[in-house]
Amino acid sequence: MNQFLGINKSFDVIYRKLHYGGKEFALYFIDGFAKDDIMNQIMRYLGKLEPKDLTPDTLKRLLQTHIGYLEVEEADDFKKIVSQILAGPLALFIEGEDKAILIDARTYPARGPQEPDIERVVRGSRDGFVETLIFNTALTRRRLRDPSLRMEYLQVGERSKTDIVLAYLEDVANPNLVELIKEKINKMEIDGLPMAEKTLEEYLFPNHWNPYPMVRYTERPDVAAVHLLEGHVLIYVDTSPSVMITPTTLFHHVQHAEEYRQKPVIGAYLRWVRFIALIMSVILLPLWYAAVKDPSILPDSLHFLEPKKPGEIHLFWQFMFAELGLDILRMAAIHTPSSLATAMGLIAAIVIGQMAIDVGLFTKEVILYLSIAGIGTFATPSYELSLANRIVRIILIILVELFGVIGLLIGLILWFLLLGFSKSLDTPYLWPLIPFNGKALLDVIVRSPIPYKNKRPRILSPKDLDRSPGE
Repeated sequence: MNQFLGINKSFDVIYRKLHYGGKEFALYFIDGFAKDDIMNQIMRYLGKLEPKDLTPDTLKRLLQTHIGYLEVEEADDFKKIVSQILAGPLALFIEGEDKAILIDARTYPARGPQEPDIERVVRGSRDGFVETLIFNTALTRRRLRDPSLRMEYLQVGERSKTDIVLAYLEDVANPNLVELIKEKINKMEIDGLPMAEKTLEEYLFPNHWNPYPMVRYTERPDVAAVHLLEGHVLIYVDTSPSVMITPTTLFHHVQHAEEYRQKPVIGAYLRWVRFIALIMSVILLPLWYAAVKDPSILPDSLHFLEPKKPGEIHLFWQFMFAELGLDILRMAAIHTPSSLATAMGLIAAIVIGQMAIDVGLFTKEVILYLSIAGIGTFATPSYELSLANRIVRIILIILVELFGVIGLLIGLILWFLLLGFSKSLDTPYLWPLIPFNGKALLDVIVRSPIPYKNKRPRILSPKDLDRSPGE
């Protein structure tokens, strides 16, 4: 054990020789993981034991009488004991025994639950998932006190031993879906999950050249509980505050908790505004560029949209430089301290933007339409979806430059085909549009009142389709 754990080589791996009741003990634990008060109480009690208190069956008497801590078990598998020590529990070895006692008196460095930055709401709960797995499962159970809620424990990574939990309602979720996800996770052969849920996602959804997200992330426990009730399977990964919702469709990524925190009419309005922003973020810039290249497609009443001054650089390169500048600005905002973010925004908007127009690098129209497209991108609830839409927008601009209006039409058709043929764990990505389900599509377009949402999505093949227990 000393050799495996690197005793005297790693300062945070602690080994203590102890003597209680006439027997030799050895205690192993990781400094920073152990709860000092609980460990001291146990050791103080053991120090009072007499030799007669540890006979005839030392291990049994310790487990059932003297170590009263709740989370305690015995283990004889050497690799399991090493893995458990590195995960946080204490391991107590006793002279003459072929098993060790594992005491789960661990605590992880953790921050308090705070409202996620991306999924903020005006009214509603302010707690959010954190980087500690057990906190996240507790936040979910607080909202779903259902005895059928299952939290299945898995472990991935030959070296990292990353803890993973599959959460689902046993009497609701499709058992085939649960088994499919478990099978994919168990087949993973990797030394570790340093990027937590993102590394796991790339194993579960191997279609790496499709920019659109096949899984939805959430940091809100209420959003996670809603999807569990619908029949989804959630994946929690230790060290990550994001929970994976599977399977998902495109329309899962365009809904936001704020829509359900307002009246249904207001929620429907917010959803329509979000749809408009999403569509504009993709096609507004390519459509305007196509109209500039072929003004004949514009009616007479819209000819004012044509650029008044072409600028010193070709429009196509203006688009490319502007898109590049927008991404640079986004990355700079991420790495800029919050106290300086406002100043950086003013520099980008006033100094760089205005001066670029004055010197002829950009036309006013390019800045205007790119700004509208950028705002539409930031209005998209899913960060992953907004990045995918940006890639599609750039590709459409390139196709317009090469083939004009025909290129735009070809690009839109290929975009639709890409989405239409995509699947997330055998779930069509464009459902309920393809395959068509009128009632479900209406529920996507219009935020229906909660009392009318009495059926679970059929595409998930839930065991219990009815959400009204009294019927």
